[in-house]
Amino acid sequence: MTESRRPARQAQGPGDKRNGSRNNKPKQAKRPDPTAGLDQPRLAALDVLRAVRERDAYANLVLPGLLRDRKLDSRDAALATELAYGAARAQGLLDAVIVHASGRPIEEIDGNLLDVLRLGSYQLLRTRVAPHAAVATSVDLARAESGQGRAGFVNAVLRRVSERTQEEWVELLAPKDAIGHLAFEHAHPVWIAQVFADSLGAAAGELEDVLIADDARPAVHLVARPGEISAEELALVTGGEIGPYSPYAVHLDGGDPGQLDAVRQGLAGVQDEGSQLVARALSIAPLDGEDNGRWLDLCAGPGGKAALLGALAGIEGGRLDAVEPVAHRADLIRKTTRELPVDVHVADGRESGLEPGYDRILVDAPCTGLGALRRRPEARWRRQPSDVAPLVKLQRELLAAAIELVRPGGVVLYSTCSPHLSETLAVVADAVRRHGVVELDTKELVPGVPDVGDGNSVQLWPHRHGTDAMFMAALRKPLA
Repeated sequence: MTESRRPARQAQGPGDKRNGSRNNKPKQAKRPDPTAGLDQPRLAALDVLRAVRERDAYANLVLPGLLRDRKLDSRDAALATELAYGAARAQGLLDAVIVHASGRPIEEIDGNLLDVLRLGSYQLLRTRVAPHAAVATSVDLARAESGQGRAGFVNAVLRRVSERTQEEWVELLAPKDAIGHLAFEHAHPVWIAQVFADSLGAAAGELEDVLIADDARPAVHLVARPGEISAEELALVTGGEIGPYSPYAVHLDGGDPGQLDAVRQGLAGVQDEGSQLVARALSIAPLDGEDNGRWLDLCAGPGGKAALLGALAGIEGGRLDAVEPVAHRADLIRKTTRELPVDVHVADGRESGLEPGYDRILVDAPCTGLGALRRRPEARWRRQPSDVAPLVKLQRELLAAAIELVRPGGVVLYSTCSPHLSETLAVVADAVRRHGVVELDTKELVPGVPDVGDGNSVQLWPHRHGTDAMFMAALRKPLA
């Protein structure tokens, strides 16, 4: 009988279990990425909407870094920007439509699905994206995260949304009064539209123009740093256009200004032309007596106006003190004003501890920001009428502190990025009455800028000037 032979034992290798090695363990399969294969610009926009909803993030701060991290090309980045900012800006209108189409209150819709529905509804109602693409990509996003069942809900709701145009939804859902109708149509809370109408006064017929301009994506405004580069040179190296009003302004159609060499090198910054006009107005305001070169920015964070004022003060041989109560924001000011004659102080502007005797003081007071809603797309849905009163109290206190710090014959320029009458004319009138300051004709400090309102103060508007709705009033302390 032939003896059976076992196969020869193979030499043990380093991976043999008998050697006690664990290298032979089967590798765990990687979990599939649920976002793989999804439309990347829409996914980026969705992530921005989610950050805004969950963390109270600011879309204009979240999106640029996200686009760089994901390396989207210019076309995809432009689409992501349009969808993220547009959906955040139109949230109130979109939510009203979603409620009607779904038959559910917003509070009863899962937050993640609500973000997808807002993104899809925005595409259906306010873009030229083909309806089938808007619905299909939204369903894909919902399926990847929440499963087929919830994707079916998104599909059903968006198909109902697509049955009407935006104009038809407005006709169905908008309030019947004139201001309420315009506010709904142009995606503003009614109370903000009323604020704009009140500020326009006799020109309240321009309300729709304001809302349209406020609902559009603004151009990028650059500021050329005086003494370093002219607006003409900045326009040449960036391909932009010289601004119509500020001698330092250049406008760009879009893009990431942070990638521009001039901005990286500190020759220029990003600043709305209206804000530039505020800083310049203070620098040219007429004083009683000599300018001794002591300038102050009492509410300096995050540092844009301080940088421009510091450059202008430096040209005249002066220095600027900049006050900011929050330490990390003070660090931002130091970074923005590096190599300029600017001293940053971490203090509350109402009790700064600084020595009085300043020639020029800027009080760019914390405010509701209703004049810059086009640059902060989600802000209009966060602000409430109840925010106004505490801000007005703070504004009056800061202005009173500035009047104490300015020398007799010196000028305080009060400004807000808001046209709210309680934050503008009422604060100035209170200061004149309580502190005996004299209001100058501020229109003379913005030469060449038309239609800035009646009276001595200046009110800029996006539909008239292409700027944020900045308000400014110059107040001089009497010599005796």
